Amino acid sequence: MVREMADEEVPAWWRRLGLPGLADVHVHFLPERMERRVWHHFENGGPLMGAGWRIHYREPVEKRLARLGELGVKAFSALAYAHRPDMAVSLNAWTLDFARRTPGCLPSATFYPEPGVLGYVRDALDQGARIFKVHLQVGDFDPRLKEIDDVWGLLADRGVPVVVHASSIPLPGRCTGPVPIAEVLARHPRLPAIIAHLGMPEYDEFFEIAEAFANVRLDTTMTFTDFSELRMPFPGRLKPRLRDLGLAGKVLLGSDFPNIPYPYAHQLHALERMDLGDDWLRAVCWDNAADLLDLTPDHSRPAEDR
Repeated sequence: MVREMADEEVPAWWRRLGLPGLADVHVHFLPERMERRVWHHFENGGPLMGAGWRIHYREPVEKRLARLGELGVKAFSALAYAHRPDMAVSLNAWTLDFARRTPGCLPSATFYPEPGVLGYVRDALDQGARIFKVHLQVGDFDPRLKEIDDVWGLLADRGVPVVVHASSIPLPGRCTGPVPIAEVLARHPRLPAIIAHLGMPEYDEFFEIAEAFANVRLDTTMTFTDFSELRMPFPGRLKPRLRDLGLAGKVLLGSDFPNIPYPYAHQLHALERMDLGDDWLRAVCWDNAADLLDLTPDHSRPAEDR
């Protein structure tokens, strides 16, 4: 039985694996007013959340950044996502500025099906955006809409990954599930999509998509944890495929920090107790993201100091 570790033990854990640190592609930092609303939603629940949960890292932004540093998270995103028109441009301005002044933060951006979307996505890319996020359940939009078809094509051409919440958690949505995003990928097979939460609970279907498309990956966000296993357990029969996908570069560490109901270390503990080997852990926790995002061990240093 793998012993549960505390946050302060995490650096020793990744050093044991021979890693330079951790790369987490599913981290959230938001403008303060929006962040308060998101936290209220998580903690009080609602139509898309059920009962909700207590956020473990409900702390000022400076303290959260310090915690990531103490954990050894050398590269992380600042994922924001628009849920209505006329949000994405201001969110992108905030997240890109946040990355410029935050060592280790990947320049992150989002988009929404609306007039001008291709132009502002191009602008975000020109400003250095390296990872995007869309949430098909919260945004309640169909990824097959013609308004964003050229956006998917642009990201595919540029090789810029997009974290897509496409699965039916916490509840099925109008445009969630494997079919809509699979049809997008059929039109843009080179798109480097990262399916959030390993596609939970539609694990089988999203594993098939990751196996079918060369540039599709999965992130581990909240998977295998005690919290998720009580509600949507991972099928043990998929462990061999999970191992193969991880070793093939297709599984990336994601956490949902800070919006999680347990310590960060528990996500790593959950990965380790899958018992898929140290090579798999090394691939998931650093190597696969490093290959995708061209990370170096000194990624936490500001770009102008490299």
